[in-house]
Amino acid sequence: MSDIIEPSPVEPSPRVALFLSYLGGGGAERVMLNLATGFVQSGFQVDLVLAKAWGPHLWKVPSTIRVVDLGASRPLLSLPKLARYLKQEQPYALLSAMHYANEIAVLAKRLAGVSTQIIVTEHNTLSSSIKQIKGLKRRLIPLGVKRLYPLADSIVTVSKGARDDLQQWMNPGRAKVEAIYNPVINPDLYQKAAIAVDHPWFQDGEPPVILGVGKLERQKDFPTLIQAFAQVRSQQPCRLVILGWGPDQAELESLIARLGLAEDAALLGYVDNPYAYMARSRAFVLSSAWEGLPTVLIEAMALEIPVVSTHCKSGPEEILNQGEYGYLVPVGDSDAMAKSITSVLQGEYPVVDKDWLKQFEIQGSVEQYLKLMGWSQKTLVPSPTV
Repeated sequence: MSDIIEPSPVEPSPRVALFLSYLGGGGAERVMLNLATGFVQSGFQVDLVLAKAWGPHLWKVPSTIRVVDLGASRPLLSLPKLARYLKQEQPYALLSAMHYANEIAVLAKRLAGVSTQIIVTEHNTLSSSIKQIKGLKRRLIPLGVKRLYPLADSIVTVSKGARDDLQQWMNPGRAKVEAIYNPVINPDLYQKAAIAVDHPWFQDGEPPVILGVGKLERQKDFPTLIQAFAQVRSQQPCRLVILGWGPDQAELESLIARLGLAEDAALLGYVDNPYAYMARSRAFVLSSAWEGLPTVLIEAMALEIPVVSTHCKSGPEEILNQGEYGYLVPVGDSDAMAKSITSVLQGEYPVVDKDWLKQFEIQGSVEQYLKLMGWSQKTLVPSPTV
């Protein structure tokens, strides 16, 4: 986007904007794209506003969504340009996600002096994630949350556990926090899952594959998964695949080699379509130390793949209905994880009620956001499916 934003023509429907620093490959970014699509389907015009228009998912933005590039070299430098966008376009609401996009969104409204509703969304369990942050950000993020979040029109977390955590962390009397589950399940998920995988481990007749997906970092605690896999493999033939990239790759590769697992465990890096791998796995395992609402767990359940998850804060307990729809094991407990994986491989796992999964579909999430905005969806004319 150039420095001068051309005013939009008279529009037949209201505009909603979603603001991110950039369109990375994480779960929060996928969620925002799903929300954007859901708003379009509900009859809104939608802008995806990026501090800088780059990232591995940028090409996935449908043509029905306008991408606004603020062209900021750093997220914090996007503040004046976002304020200018709000003043000229005046969308009905702006949803932001992650730091520092949330804080910038609140400040931009004040600077622009507009009536646009600002909805900040927290996608993690903040008290846990803050402990892992180093340097200046460890001081700035808590300050921004406590001082700026209460100035937003609405604060949303992606799970009830994350809501309770944030509410207490901020000071319960200062602001009300709402919980709205992520819009995870959509037709595109099943279409991508049906695409063939050419990796030899996923062919017929091969040993069962245990799958993990996520950034290779401390939060995902893949060492526990690798150690659990070592126990399971000592009892029966099976393989482990982990999809994702991150700073801990060398450490995880070293652990795999040290445990003698190199022939049966592989880090395949980032893949654009993890669902094809997921659909052909015998078990999906979430080994995280903490989460907000782990979308990959929901995606695996939607694809009818048995799941094993740590009982971490927060999200898994809610997603699995206190363990009714999958195994919950203590964080960092490789023995309990191995036992649950073995049970899955032996065919001992629950079947997920499809009605349970409806709360994680796009339309349900969009309707909750519309309700939060005070908007009656009946006044909109739904757009064709995008």
